[in-house]
Order: sequence, then structure tokens, then C-alpha cells
Amino acid sequence: MSRVYFHIDLNAFFANAEILLNPTLKGKPIAVAGATRRSVVSTASYEARAYGVHSAMPISEAQKLCRDLILVPGHYAYYEELSEQFRNIIRQYTNQIEIASIDECYADVTDTIQRYTRPLDLAWEMQKKILTETGLPCSIGVAPNMFLAKMASDMKKPMGITVLRIRDVEEKMWPLPIGDMRGIGTKTIPFMEEINIKTIGDLANYQNMNELKNIFGKNTDEILAKAHGHDDRTIEVEGESKSMGISETMLEDVTDYEELRGMLRSLSRRLSQRLKEERKLGSKVTLRICYYDFRNADRSLHKEQPVYKADDLFLAAITLFDENWDEGEAVRLLGLSVSEFMSEDAAKQMNLFSAPEEDEKEETREVLSDLNRLLGTKAFVRASTLLKGSH
Repeated sequence: MSRVYFHIDLNAFFANAEILLNPTLKGKPIAVAGATRRSVVSTASYEARAYGVHSAMPISEAQKLCRDLILVPGHYAYYEELSEQFRNIIRQYTNQIEIASIDECYADVTDTIQRYTRPLDLAWEMQKKILTETGLPCSIGVAPNMFLAKMASDMKKPMGITVLRIRDVEEKMWPLPIGDMRGIGTKTIPFMEEINIKTIGDLANYQNMNELKNIFGKNTDEILAKAHGHDDRTIEVEGESKSMGISETMLEDVTDYEELRGMLRSLSRRLSQRLKEERKLGSKVTLRICYYDFRNADRSLHKEQPVYKADDLFLAAITLFDENWDEGEAVRLLGLSVSEFMSEDAAKQMNLFSAPEEDEKEETREVLSDLNRLLGTKAFVRASTLLKGSH
């Protein structure tokens, strides 16, 4: 029997949460956003979306499209409470849950669904329970893999339940615009349009592999497989993988590349220090980018040799960031973690840990290098280097 996955997505989550706090907002065009002129829309009610207002849109532009738009400041602690209630309801049906973001999750319901005479009754029951107990509408995608489940949940909103099987891909998914495909970033779309790929079907049937590899690089085979409806990922349950990580939430959303790069350097140093203290090395480095609207992008790479040094961590982190950041998109949080640890005994045998004084020298070199790069100079050097030059 094939697996059965649900993707459960809370519809216009922030906007509907604000309506729960203030029911007089129901049926009105509202947008959750910051108070400054530079702010962008985090989410909009469906009434506002009818005017063309959408997430990531500058407030000034949204107000031009909808003169009656009501701006509401976000109550993020409240959103977290509602999100936890939502997750706990899903956990009543299965413990095989992967949290995708504050307002969406995947669930493997292969075993649970067999208890229902009509399989879709589980989705209807879950949807009704979420609405009754939290007041929040949701859409559910039902599919044999995680990618198709996500694609399905986007097809009918609000309060939709959509089944998407492999045999449905050509009819239901291929006609969709290429920008609707999960995993295709906004900065990739223009390159695809240049070679006349406008729909998911165009991508699935594209014949020139060299041109696709120029766009997607090492991810080409995975992207093409998904365009044909295939995805071999499985649920990664929270706490299932042993890892060590560190994250930083910005005081304000950040779009500046150099500032984000500096944050990754800082995270690499701090994580390196923790790894050294715990005498741990890992071969899998994972970067989390959390955008202003709480969308998460989690990307990983495997290193041939286990790592713990700040330079190695930063190189992996900036590589992942450059490949996956949607340029110009505001970032709320960056996180960096290491997993797939090597045993300490094996690390000792391979002599992978440096002497403490060598680590200190490396950290000093990193700081000086960053200062020189930011200031466009070569003036900052180690004191020992100056002393050597004076002899």
C-alpha cells in the first residue's frame, strides 16, 4: 500500500487570527503589517486579496489597490498559541508530523486513514475539528507523497480538500503556472520564461537538459521528478534527528545581503564554539531561513569530512544561503545546525579536533578578515605579525 500524506494549511492565518481577536473585522479587507512606511503585507484577508493585495506587497501599493484596506499590527505571541493548538489537534490523529511553518504541517496518515470507511472522512473530520476548536479555516491536500500533498492544498482555498494522485498530475498540475510549483523561487522564474517554460507541464516535458542544468544545477533531477509528481521524502518528526543548532531572530526584518552574511558568520562562530565544547563533529549542515511572513526554507548539504570549525560552517551556510535566498525578500530569522554526528572516539582517532590555540588563531583571522572586507582595507592584522615585521 502506498503512503497517504496530508498537507494541512491554515487559510490566511494571521488575518483570521486577528478576526478572532476582533470579530468586527470579519468580512472586511484587512492586512496584517508593520506600522512603518517601509513595511510590507504579512498576509491579507480574502476580501483584500480580491483587490490584488498579497503578501510581500509594500503597504503603500496595497493601499492604492484597496482604499478601504484596514491595517492591523501583528500579535505574534497569539499566533504561536493558535499554531500550537492547531498542531495538537493533528497529533490526536498521528504522531508522524512534520512542521513546515507556523501555519502548515505535513502528516503521514497511512495507518490512521484505514480506520475510516471512506478515506476522505478523515480529512473532513480533521478540518471540522480545527475550525470548531480554534476558529481557523484550513485547506487539506491528500496525496501519495509530500510534494503532491502541498500542491493539492494550494488548489482550493479556503476550506478545500483536494486529492492529487500521480495519475492526476498531467490534468490537474501541468496546466498551472510555473511559479505555482513548490520549490521554484521567484528569482528562477525569469530564467525559465526565457526558454519558454511557462507552466509545470512545460518543465516536465522540456527536452534540453543542459539548459535546465544551467538553471537548477545539481537539483535538476529532483525538480524534474517533482514536475512528474514524484517525491521520495518522508516525514521528519520533530526531535527525531539528533542535531545541534543556533538561531537568531532579527529586531527588524532584514533585506540587506551584507547584513545577512554577517549574521551567518556570527552564527557559524557561535555554533562552532558549542560544537567544540561538546566535542562534536557532524557531516550534515542545515540552514533555516524564516521570512517576514513566517515561511520557512530549510536546506541542507552533506560534507565529505565532518565539520565543527567556524570557517567550514560559514562556507556551507553561505553556499546554502546564496542558492536558496529569494533576493530582496525580508528575513526574520536565520538558523544554522549540524547533525549526523561522528563519534568522539572516531574523531580522536582521525585527529579532527585542532589544538585550542589553533582554534583561537583561526577565530582571530576570521574577525580580521571580516573587518578588512567590510571596510575595504588591509589595515587590520595580528599584533604578532607587526612584531615580526619590526625585527
